Amino acid sequence: MSFTPALRFAFEIRAEVAETLHIGHGDGEVTEFTPITGGSVDGPLLRGEVLPGGGDWSSTRGEVCELDARYLLRAEDGAVIDIVNRGFYAPKAASPDQFDGELQVSEAGHYYRTSPVFRTDAPAHRWLAETVFVGLARPDGDRAVVIRMYALD
Repeated sequence: MSFTPALRFAFEIRAEVAETLHIGHGDGEVTEFTPITGGSVDGPLLRGEVLPGGGDWSSTRGEVCELDARYLLRAEDGAVIDIVNRGFYAPKAASPDQFDGELQVSEAGHYYRTSPVFRTDAPAHRWLAETVFVGLARPDGDRAVVIRMYALD
């Protein structure tokens, strides 16, 4: 018996960001920090806002950028949700059938994926901490990143 998991669209995070700060560089690596200044959360399973104060630490080696973002969400009911969102951004050949019709890929041929983990003790949102997610991301201009979150069923 074989089981193939499915992805279900849960919500979209639009994280607004400030100017990236250069931290340093070492042997073939550049480290930077991008402050998260706010944003929104909208979708069938969660609505709310991105709270200011978090950020994304990135390490770029060659053409691959490893991302490590941590920030807070506030759901419509006031519950605060912590998110640690790790992933990769890299140029890669991509065909249109790799993306659903709702995801607008702003740069053809780029791989921009995340693996978020959520924490909260709010009963209405505990499901976030008990679900595996995949994020499909894209830049939105110079000052925002949009991440569509899919729950793994």
